[in-house]
Amino acid sequence: MLDLLGTIAANILSLPGILGFAAGMMTRNLAIAAVAGVLIGAIETLVFAGFSMAAVEPLELVIGICVGAAFAVLGSLVRIRGATV
Repeated sequence: MLDLLGTIAANILSLPGILGFAAGMMTRNLAIAAVAGVLIGAIETLVFAGFSMAAVEPLELVIGICVGAAFAVLGSLVRIRGATV
């Protein structure tokens, strides 16, 4: 359980969370933000695995994709809400 929580926290504080939020802030379209977050999460996992699919843990890949998409959508929502105030 601690391994799972550590993986989630590491992805939030690492590239999927930070770059996902930044990518989401670049668009007002939630679908484009989600796709950008998914790409960031998948690419980050591949980069840290040395571009080898054999070294990629499926759980880490899924968590990276989910965190990237969630934070990209959150960044897009911040941009949408901030633009209307």
